[in-house]
Amino acid sequence: MSNKELLHKLEEKRTRCIVYTRVMGYHRPVESFNVGKTGEHKERLQFVERVSFR
Repeated sequence: MSNKELLHKLEEKRTRCIVYTRVMGYHRPVESFNVGKTGEHKERLQFVERVSFR
């Protein structure tokens, strides 16, 4: 089953979530961003910290 089919099948169980990001030292919901800031947010890279084993 493809992702699209799976999402369509489970449509009634899905809910909207509020995504927050840290801006200038405080947290803000992404949905309140203007057009420019929304585009900038979509271009950001996710940082994944590697676990170091000693």
